[in-house]
Amino acid sequence: MAINRSGYYKWLKRKESPSQIEITRNADIELIKKYHLQHPSHGYRWLNAYIRQKEGIIWSDNHVHLCCKYAGLISKGKHYKWKRPGDQSCKFENLLFKKWKKLNRPFQVIVSDMTAFWANKVYYELTMYFDAYTKEIVGYSLSTKKGDIKTYYDGLQQVLDKIKKEANTDQPSILHTDQGSVYASLSYNELMKDYNIKRSMSRAGTPTDNPVNESLNGWIKEELFTDFNLNKSSNVQKSIDDYVKYYNYERPAYSLKYKTPHQFKTDMGF
Repeated sequence: MAINRSGYYKWLKRKESPSQIEITRNADIELIKKYHLQHPSHGYRWLNAYIRQKEGIIWSDNHVHLCCKYAGLISKGKHYKWKRPGDQSCKFENLLFKKWKKLNRPFQVIVSDMTAFWANKVYYELTMYFDAYTKEIVGYSLSTKKGDIKTYYDGLQQVLDKIKKEANTDQPSILHTDQGSVYASLSYNELMKDYNIKRSMSRAGTPTDNPVNESLNGWIKEELFTDFNLNKSSNVQKSIDDYVKYYNYERPAYSLKYKTPHQFKTDMGF
């Protein structure tokens, strides 16, 4: 393609003597690249919120989007497809069907699920409990034993201890789970008999009845392997412990308007 001489020299001059706007933009891109390399599973909105929290720099989402586009930075996160709900068939009634947006306090609803993964050729099962209002991880337990029910019980005990210490016990809490054998067992539910806790379950074969867990579990596994290199960890338990602290105190969440669970709970006066 032919380029005239004057145009070439104008381009060369701009390259050798960039404007202040170009200098500033390039500096912004370098900083965004730094955090993108640390957290490649996230998109530009999350990066903007995280950089604002870490560096105190206030950018518009559009500015970060343009910088990412200019530098060719793309999220490595996966996209999860919606699945068609199944038929109603509960051991406990689903108390939360279409009521997820009506939450207004911590420990109003706790959700739980188990997720399995391989790291360093070792099989792990991680059971987590989330506060549906603050998105905080309020209980968790890890095991290398397949089908280890202890992870469910240990995580639940952490939740019960926190409810006793932090929650208003005059107001009931709801524990919502799937219809797994442990969640439905008599011994598991007996642990809650002295607490003001109601049980709720998703419909059979319908993970979309627990949207909080579906969303968070996906992102957490993505971050653990993509951002925190869990597959190269020499101590997976410590890596999980460190991640939970990061998740609760450092990780801005889109659903909390890019505040961390701890920040959100504090700002709401709890």
